[in-house]
Amino acid sequence: QVQLVESGGGLVQTGGSLRLSCTAYGRTFGNSAMGWFRQAPGKEREFVAAINWNARSTVYVDTVKGRFTISRDCAKKSLYLQMNNLKPEDTAVYYCAAEGRSSLVAATTGYDYWGQGTQVTVSS
Repeated sequence: QVQLVESGGGLVQTGGSLRLSCTAYGRTFGNSAMGWFRQAPGKEREFVAAINWNARSTVYVDTVKGRFTISRDCAKKSLYLQMNNLKPEDTAVYYCAAEGRSSLVAATTGYDYWGQGTQVTVSS
């Protein structure tokens, strides 16, 4: 059974940092893009960041550029999201996504596998 398991979420004050991790079980995703999405209460799930299969290309939503960094460790079958200078508007459930299609990395429909999500709450 294929599973993506996120961890690292929590409660942090404005300006603080968190590092999210996502580990794949059941198979590897070394040949495809992976991404992070988030969903705030009452809102649709939105794209945050994506990384291509060899980690040479990354893309971010404008609102997190310069604050968030996506990375991956294929040997550990893991994906990471380093989040710095967090703001209250970053509060959401963050989801890891895998098996992404290169032309759709910013779309929820572009991925075949999803984690269960981890809550990030930024207090003002």
